[in-house]
Amino acid sequence: MTGSDPLRSADRLAIRELVDRYARAADRVDGAAAAALFTPDGALRIFERGGDAAVRERLGREAIATAFAGLSRYDVTLHVVANHLVEFTGEDAATGETYCLAHHVRTIGEGVEAHPSDHLMAIRYLDQYRRTEEGWRIAQRHLQVEFTEEHPVSGP
Repeated sequence: MTGSDPLRSADRLAIRELVDRYARAADRVDGAAAAALFTPDGALRIFERGGDAAVRERLGREAIATAFAGLSRYDVTLHVVANHLVEFTGEDAATGETYCLAHHVRTIGEGVEAHPSDHLMAIRYLDQYRRTEEGWRIAQRHLQVEFTEEHPVSGP
């Protein structure tokens, strides 16, 4: 099948929805919802730019679910998913690359010095997807932190 095949178009949409649901689960700090997007033996690995070894690794849905609890330390997060490219490697397998700007708002300082700050992470997700009985799922996600920035936050 080619990329323009109508069945592949439906697969692309299903995989994009998978990527979007992951971002929503992260923003809702819903580890169970995020973990359900992975295959039962799925892997989530976090890399820093230039590093060959993962700085954190979660294997299996239970471990992946617990990884999201750490996001509760922020006042709010907002994962903005941008470029998303999928390439099919078989009938029931694909790889993907997704760009994401992940905002993590937290309060820095204490007392009168306290102020909200946005810890922005530019992320590239390198994924392997697999079609399962549950639909398309993430078999492996490498979260590559490309760079980070810190910005003051104004408004509510």
